[in-house]
Amino acid sequence: MKILFICTHNRCRSILSEAITNHIAGDLIDAKSAGSQPVGEVHPLSIQYLQEANISTQGLQSQSWDEFESFAPDVVVTVCDSAAGEACPVWFGKSIKIHWGLVDPSKIEGSEQQKAEGFRACIAQIKQRAIKLKKIAEQSLSHEELKRALLELVD
Repeated sequence: MKILFICTHNRCRSILSEAITNHIAGDLIDAKSAGSQPVGEVHPLSIQYLQEANISTQGLQSQSWDEFESFAPDVVVTVCDSAAGEACPVWFGKSIKIHWGLVDPSKIEGSEQQKAEGFRACIAQIKQRAIKLKKIAEQSLSHEELKRALLELVD
């Protein structure tokens, strides 16, 4: 199964989702991430807290969804509310689209401890969903069954 995680700037939540999903389910899922308006760099705390969780950060980069036209994802997951409301490229046409609505830990203003807690909480939430994604990917589901299973994943 191929999954493309989308966030407007592709520097935090979509990057975390890509790395964690590949870490947990890389044998069954090929996860990538992109943005509609990428900033061109991964948030440094995304890298720091992925490394703290012993998750590879190799190859992670902030990039445009235009670079993934030939990727042909089975599933497109928006992880921020602004990306969920954007018009997706026409080439997403056959992809199943779902929304995860993750809180952005990079927007936390406060102490280093508060920022750390925010990143760790986001990573934990993504890990739980990636484990469920792996279980879904292990099944031979029709397009409609896959769509239903993915929608139930976030309920």
